[in-house]
Amino acid sequence: MRIPARFVFGMIDKTQIQRVLDKIQAAEAALSDPAVLGNPKLYRQKVREHVALKKLESVANVYFRLLDELEDNRGLANDPAGDPELVAMAREEIARIEAELPEAERRVLAGLLPPEPADARNAVFEIRAGTGGEEAALFAALLFRMYSKYCDEKGWKISVIDANPTELGGYKEIVFTIIGEGAYGTFKFESGGHRVQRVPETEAQGRIHTSAATIIVFPEADEEDDIDLPESDLRIDIFCAGGHGGQGVNTTYSAIRITHLPTGLVAQCQDERSQHRNKEKALAVLKSRILDQRRQAEEAKLGQTRLGLRGSGDRSQRIRTYNFPQNRMTDHRVNLTLYSLDRIAEGALAPLLDALHAYDLDQRLQAELTGSPSVSE
Repeated sequence: MRIPARFVFGMIDKTQIQRVLDKIQAAEAALSDPAVLGNPKLYRQKVREHVALKKLESVANVYFRLLDELEDNRGLANDPAGDPELVAMAREEIARIEAELPEAERRVLAGLLPPEPADARNAVFEIRAGTGGEEAALFAALLFRMYSKYCDEKGWKISVIDANPTELGGYKEIVFTIIGEGAYGTFKFESGGHRVQRVPETEAQGRIHTSAATIIVFPEADEEDDIDLPESDLRIDIFCAGGHGGQGVNTTYSAIRITHLPTGLVAQCQDERSQHRNKEKALAVLKSRILDQRRQAEEAKLGQTRLGLRGSGDRSQRIRTYNFPQNRMTDHRVNLTLYSLDRIAEGALAPLLDALHAYDLDQRLQAELTGSPSVSE
């Protein structure tokens, strides 16, 4: 839905909101319709629609309640015969309400934005060590641990698809899926180059080194995407899984590498002992890569870059710096600096992720209000 420009700097049209909320009853009826229940794709669409409408209803109720309270308190404050104590209290309430209204209005406008269906999906992560040798691999492991800690707190599961570990406990590369409602929407702005400045464990003289890792995040493909992969388009290589310590997994040809010949995209899995399970996982990642490539091509065709937040994973695109000596994390896209890197490294990502999503929301609202095309449309 296009947000009317008249909403800017003014009161939101209650009639307009109510017209949207009138769809709640129809959405609830659809969720009990046998025809919808028998169609998994349609059912998921209706569930998302219902959730979005209920969320809009909640924030709209808060907003209009604040407006009613503001009107009541202005009446009390402007009453020439009013009790001075009540007048003073009313003025305090007016100040409080006026301070809360902009955010309340912003939440209602956000509820009117077209949803991004991929946000509800699982997320596929790729973390690769960049410049910096072994220290870069250790940094990649730190990033994996950081995201894992955050997911643990949310009750989300991490499934490792492929990993190339080093002797010191780092990762040259690790690919994994985060399984949880809204995982991709949460992490979609993590793609890009991540730089670390710290004294490495491998440094004997205490000098600060700079190294880097690259992250790519994309939504997991599902049956809705209807991605067909005929055998003639695939090259499947089977090899011994890697690892340390001479585990049994190293002695069997269980690892799978699949190349999609039309695009050159590659996915591999060696995390499972079963060749069949590794092939399933690799195919799932390959479909997700193809889906992401299609999305990027569509956005490029329309000239849409999602405001620079959702990066491509290009090593030259440095999005964030982790400075351990100063306990500082800086996200260069939104000019955010937090002096809590010790907690961030332990999974306390909420302040960072919230700031990125708030900035993105502001940009989407601005695009809607000025009539610019948005990625969601």
